[in-house]
Amino acid sequence: MEYVYASLLLHSAGREINEENIKRVLESAGIQVDETKVKMIVAALKEINVDEVPAAAPSEEKGGEEEEKEEVSEEEIAEGIASLFG
Repeated sequence: MEYVYASLLLHSAGREINEENIKRVLESAGIQVDETKVKMIVAALKEINVDEVPAAAPSEEKGGEEEEKEEVSEEEIAEGIASLFG
């Protein structure tokens, strides 16, 4: 999970999500870096627009009609990303 958090922190700060930046974030937190995991998360996130990742959010009503949207819990997102690491 720390690799995902490092990536999200970089994204939030407007920094590029790359191997070197993820390593710096993890090392500054005192975490021993696994090069394979760093490469995997960077590769996985290159194909994803982090701003468009679905997350659980309150539904908004439009014009009195409620749209049915499939919501994904934070736990489901974490499980999906954790599956990248076995």
